[in-house]
Amino acid sequence: MNAALDDQNERWLVSGLRTPFAKVDGALNPKNAIELSVPVVRAMVERTKARPDFLIWGAVAPNLGWSNIAREVLLDSGIDPTIPAFTTIMACSTSMAAALEAAQMLDGRGRDLALAGGVESMSHVQIGLDNKLSDWLRQFQLQRSLGQKISKVMELQLRDVRLHIPSVANRTTGKSMGEHTEEMVKTWSIGRAEQDELALASHQNCVKAWNEGFFDDLVLPLPELAKDSIARADTTLEKLAKLSPAFDRTSGKGTLTAGNSTPLTDGAGGLWVATTKGLERLGDTLPRVKLIDWELGAVDIQTEGLLMAPAYSIPKMLARRGLRYDDIGLWEIHEAFAGQVLCHIKALEDRSFLRDKAGVDQDFGLFPRDRLNPNGGSLAIGHPFGATGARILSQTVKELAARPSGTLAIVSICADGGVGTVALLQSA
Repeated sequence: MNAALDDQNERWLVSGLRTPFAKVDGALNPKNAIELSVPVVRAMVERTKARPDFLIWGAVAPNLGWSNIAREVLLDSGIDPTIPAFTTIMACSTSMAAALEAAQMLDGRGRDLALAGGVESMSHVQIGLDNKLSDWLRQFQLQRSLGQKISKVMELQLRDVRLHIPSVANRTTGKSMGEHTEEMVKTWSIGRAEQDELALASHQNCVKAWNEGFFDDLVLPLPELAKDSIARADTTLEKLAKLSPAFDRTSGKGTLTAGNSTPLTDGAGGLWVATTKGLERLGDTLPRVKLIDWELGAVDIQTEGLLMAPAYSIPKMLARRGLRYDDIGLWEIHEAFAGQVLCHIKALEDRSFLRDKAGVDQDFGLFPRDRLNPNGGSLAIGHPFGATGARILSQTVKELAARPSGTLAIVSICADGGVGTVALLQSA
């Protein structure tokens, strides 16, 4: 049932480092995306003395100052400039997609170790010119004579002078992820109280993990911030219940609030991906687990919830492996919104959804909620889009590696655009 790959083909995930996470315009405001990433990459290489064969890094928010942020990060980190580096983007799944890409590229023939990760600096989202105005400016620059330039100026209409401000709204639908999730929770009849309960558990688990030292070797203190600043030790269900709806403010039925939704966040994170041979370069002190299987998912966002892709992918992967929910000892599900997590769980327990939509006619049992995000999730830790995958994977690797050999974990991340990533991991 849990057939592992042979040693030559095994792929391993090894815990890395991340910055502390902070709300947008908070303590990490002084650093842009590259400046957040460089300390992480440099520290990961310095503490292992390992040279990766390549680096994959990603950021979701575009910046006109660079097109390949991975290469810029590598060069600014001061590590071997002959290491190839390239950028990948998959919305909230960006750095998890980077890890899966790396796992497929490693071949045991000189490519045995990769550094994967990502970053987001929501405090420094670049505002650009509207495409039409950009086109006009380019054409204006091409004009040779004063008369031609004056003629070009006369063509410009006031309505054409616009700025492009990146937003978190989906391009196809024009709605934000929060608005889409409001639709999802209404479809699945998810109430406000259960969303607040999940959010509270995330904060409590995160605070407990910090107090017990779980994050000490996963988080790299920065001069601006030594530890995550979002988790609230003093939050309660009563306090969460007093918050107003954040996305549906007019119908009287809105249930998503600032308390049960992730805040815009700054931060960077990375992890190692290795073959068995590549592990030798890292030494034996860092937690590592086997990557057993993975699944990419996508849904039609015109007919299905924007963030529902993992609910399709998880049962497909489990069916392929002959597993049930209770065979999984650890579940790490990205908490973009408490409501989104609860929609996934409800779908995973719905036989008609599994059969008619996910295409898997199998009873996987009840979802073990007591095994979910034991050290806190994105609601409490924060969600820098490009860094979340690396954060969740490193966190899972450390937790899983401390459990008995053969214990399984599932990591699941939903992403804008109706896509998502799911992975099956196993302790050695």
